[in-house]
Amino acid sequence: MNTSDIIVIGGGATGAGIALDAALRGLSVTLFEQNDFGEGTSSRSTKLVHGGVRYLEAAIKHLDIEQWKLVREGLRERRSFLRNAPHLAHPIELITPLYHWYELPYVYAGLFLYDQISGRASLGRSRLLRASTALKRNRAINPDGLKGAVSYFDGAFNDARMVIALLQSAEEVGAHVHNHHAVTRLLKDATGKLTGVEVHDTLTDTVYQHHAVAVINATGPFTDTIRRMDDQACPPLVETSSGIHIVLPGRFLPAPTGLMIPKTSDGRLLFVLPWQGHCLVGTTDHPAPLSKHPEVTDDEIDFLLDHLNRYFALEAARDDVLTTFSGLRPLITSESQHSTATLVRESEYRFSPSGLLTVAGGKWTSYRAMAEKTLDLLLEAHPTLTPTQTCTTLHHKVVGSREPREAVFERLTVHPQFAPLAEYLYNHYGDRAEQIAEYAETEADLQPLLPETSVTRAEIRYTIHHEYVRKPLDFLVRRSGLGLTDRKRAQDLLTDVIQIMAEELSWSAATRKTMENEANKRLLSSI
Repeated sequence: MNTSDIIVIGGGATGAGIALDAALRGLSVTLFEQNDFGEGTSSRSTKLVHGGVRYLEAAIKHLDIEQWKLVREGLRERRSFLRNAPHLAHPIELITPLYHWYELPYVYAGLFLYDQISGRASLGRSRLLRASTALKRNRAINPDGLKGAVSYFDGAFNDARMVIALLQSAEEVGAHVHNHHAVTRLLKDATGKLTGVEVHDTLTDTVYQHHAVAVINATGPFTDTIRRMDDQACPPLVETSSGIHIVLPGRFLPAPTGLMIPKTSDGRLLFVLPWQGHCLVGTTDHPAPLSKHPEVTDDEIDFLLDHLNRYFALEAARDDVLTTFSGLRPLITSESQHSTATLVRESEYRFSPSGLLTVAGGKWTSYRAMAEKTLDLLLEAHPTLTPTQTCTTLHHKVVGSREPREAVFERLTVHPQFAPLAEYLYNHYGDRAEQIAEYAETEADLQPLLPETSVTRAEIRYTIHHEYVRKPLDFLVRRSGLGLTDRKRAQDLLTDVIQIMAEELSWSAATRKTMENEANKRLLSSI
């Protein structure tokens, strides 16, 4: 019989963090994800590791201690995040251009306080910039009417790759993780207590049961879907808001610094960031319905382009958009607040009468702290579970980060076939990059399949065998990131990816056709 100490439902940031924490504590843990790991919210973020500038403003304006605590925790966790995954996360300077004199002291005071709260975890000091200095630092800023700017530091990271690194790290210490496995039913004993789950392996179309002492619901936007499996009458716990993003060619942000626009016409933040050689534009907290594949509408694209062009010296148009994507944020409901933009993105932990532990809310930056609290609560409720040690994730370096960047680069650049791809390989695979060579049958397998891309046949094979790739978009969108930066190039690579996967996974002609149709459908819409 399939059994574990703990079952985790959900393979995004929170679920992956819980699986790692549980395995490091010596508990047996099995994780099920209905789609690909990180396919939902966790690969569609704004790619920032941050304390939350907006939360700090709200904390001061409304004397809100909960928002203040959220910022303080986020800044502490930001330090751990960057330290434990240096190949995937790094500091980034953000510049806020300001066009009214009165904004300069107000914004600078807020960002100065942001630095003070971070203390020893600070990534750099905020600065007031003259208009001329700001334009030199980032020539994409619109100079018309510019009074000055404020610069500050936060973290940036590769969210989809971080999910995989966490799951590999969990598997390394004994966890079992399964993507494309949907939990279809919660199993209970005669007294109504949870004993496990029924799972549908959607790739083989088989259904089986897996039993455990405890079950954790970490499904983000789908939190209430699982809760209703447990109790159809339970009131909603989360509201969903969308984070909409467009990706433009890198020429729109010809600098290593990003831009933060403090307030759009409807009060949201707007971020413009350098990301994988491209320009990522995004904003969050717009009410949206629950969906596995949320779309970015034409109106939302126009909204981003309109605000972008208010602050850009270059005019961005529809034809410049390479990709769009939207991620749903699970925000804790509040009867007193009517806008998702005002909901605090704090976390909530609840046991149901059957024993289901639900963790909801939060944000990427706080995934580790949420996992730690979840496991602490679970162990308190289940004294029969006996961990071999306490939480150690605060200083646990994830897979790919155990060797210094310089040492890995030195080895990569020694090999002629790796040298042109060294930056891409390190930023995706860290100190595991060299293992990709083991999957090259010929020298051509280490050459990019398309000009101006870094994807090779060897890399595709490696991710199939080591990174849980089971469908074409698992690789094209989330492992390589190509589908999130340039959808057209991802479409151009689809035939090659399907051919390699069919060979490695022994697909039938029918399976190959099904995979091709499904991938094409997704590539024709928002990723």
